[in-house]
Amino acid sequence: MRYDAVVFDLDGTLLDTSEGIYRSLGYVIDTLNLERPGDDVMRTFIGPPIQRSFARVYGMDNDEANRAAGLFRDRYKDKDVLLARPYDGIIETIEKLNAAGIRTGVATYKRQDYADRILEHFGFDKVFRVMCGSDPEGLLTKKDIIENALKALGADDRYRAVMVGDSDNDAIGAGEIGVCFIGVTYGFGFASAGDVDEYDNIGAAARPEDIAGILL
Repeated sequence: MRYDAVVFDLDGTLLDTSEGIYRSLGYVIDTLNLERPGDDVMRTFIGPPIQRSFARVYGMDNDEANRAAGLFRDRYKDKDVLLARPYDGIIETIEKLNAAGIRTGVATYKRQDYADRILEHFGFDKVFRVMCGSDPEGLLTKKDIIENALKALGADDRYRAVMVGDSDNDAIGAGEIGVCFIGVTYGFGFASAGDVDEYDNIGAAARPEDIAGILL
């Protein structure tokens, strides 16, 4: 199969963003006098819309979850958004796909302004054609964001498009719009190829370099 377009998730796929997210979470937990969850639960905050995670973990109603999310976002954008690091080999992998004529982009649950800021800071704007994030209210689904990226890339043939991500949200979003999926196991969601195999996929990547190997 010749693939025309590849869309990447951000958290856990392009960047290890855990330090900044954990610091902002800690700030909200302390501010609202919440019980700090274990590390395994803290990891689940990385990726999905933050208000959904607060509602899921703490049983908050919409107003409570939105207040917590507001505190998180204010802290994150002002203090912690750039506390991240690109995964070794990921930029080289994207450059390899670009050189092969594959159009590349980003589809992330991160708010658009946060996504632009962090991706530009680490130079990803120089290798991606499009960078699509979520709306300020976090209402867009992963399916919506992937579709936005594919439209911006001009990828009309869904059978020749691929979503690359580290979580079930990425796999489900890809499945909902009929694009292929590669799961990475070096991020925050999938821990093994077996986890990826719970969803339709064309491969699992233990390292960024493996993504190019699967696609090329």
